[in-house]
Amino acid sequence: MAKGPTPGHGPLTGVRVVELAGIGPGPFAAMLLADLGADVVRVDRPGGAGLGIDPASDLTNRNKRSVLLDLKSDEGPARVLDLVERADILIEGYRPGVAERLGVGPDACLARNPKLVYGRMTGWGQDGPLADRAGHDIAYIALTGTLSMIGKPDEPPTVPANLVGDYAGGSLYLVVGVLAALQHARTPGGSGQVVDAAIVDGAAHLATMIHGMLAAGSWQDRRGANLLDGGCPFYGTYATSDGGHMAVGPLESQFYAEFVRLLGIADAFPDRWDLARWDELRAAVTERFLTRTRAEWTEVFAGTDACVAPVLSLTEAPHHPHLAARSTFVEHGGLTQPAPAPRFSATPVSVRAGPALPGADTEAVAADWDVPGLRPAPRD
Repeated sequence: MAKGPTPGHGPLTGVRVVELAGIGPGPFAAMLLADLGADVVRVDRPGGAGLGIDPASDLTNRNKRSVLLDLKSDEGPARVLDLVERADILIEGYRPGVAERLGVGPDACLARNPKLVYGRMTGWGQDGPLADRAGHDIAYIALTGTLSMIGKPDEPPTVPANLVGDYAGGSLYLVVGVLAALQHARTPGGSGQVVDAAIVDGAAHLATMIHGMLAAGSWQDRRGANLLDGGCPFYGTYATSDGGHMAVGPLESQFYAEFVRLLGIADAFPDRWDLARWDELRAAVTERFLTRTRAEWTEVFAGTDACVAPVLSLTEAPHHPHLAARSTFVEHGGLTQPAPAPRFSATPVSVRAGPALPGADTEAVAADWDVPGLRPAPRD
């Protein structure tokens, strides 16, 4: 059964978003807008995205509604433009030129709605030598230098899932961009515009502090040789006797003093900034952590300012007492998932609806957005 109008919850209540279905960072950005209260209508294509993910479990489609339109049909683009006329934001993640060929590019949409914010999510951006090439997260962060920083110095760079490129450098920058553009569109004399959110731009921007440190001579342009990239023995991870791991990060002197006291090596290395002895310090820390289990070390460091935490798995994390107390994870429709973030004192946000099933909300959206053409033609 199709869901009714999404109740108003969150600071973006009243904002209407059209999402042209895609994969990766576009859907996640639209989910974030939906989590914050926007009425997000996802335009799904017949046959789906082809990734083999059960739509009922695709959490990036939570808090949204879905209509089914074939943009390659005669009527599909016209119906999208009908939605655009009533929308504040549109998000698409096609390669450059594809939306234009389908008849729903920026010119067509802004002609229909001059106040529209047209958000474009790509890996390479809308221009440049690679703009028309295929790619994925790993290639984007590789070219920006971001990937080169992650991992051990004597091993290939470590792939950080698709969090750094797709979601940090892509989705989050797209959301910041479209909300900034929406603010402009709503000011006196403001207008709609196109937001070009490229993962290469965002992933490069994430490393701004590192580039500053590099310029100042306090960061070496090689992996595993710096304070924050695993090169420092008191900022990294260590194995425990049961195969678990502990994360260690006591950078400040008072926290470090607490760390080495509880670890039992307080007198072994009086000068932690003697880089010539870092290998010895790392070996000592490694040896100590291997004497107890992850649970035992967690108990040792519990309630202290030593800046040490157990490395939890995805299934373990929701049960940690702190995360449970804050309801960082919630269960909705039988699916455990991260709760919307951040939090708002006056306009709280929540998981209001499970993943939108393709086309399930066509009738409701047609009525709520006053787009009668969305309704399927009656059969003879």
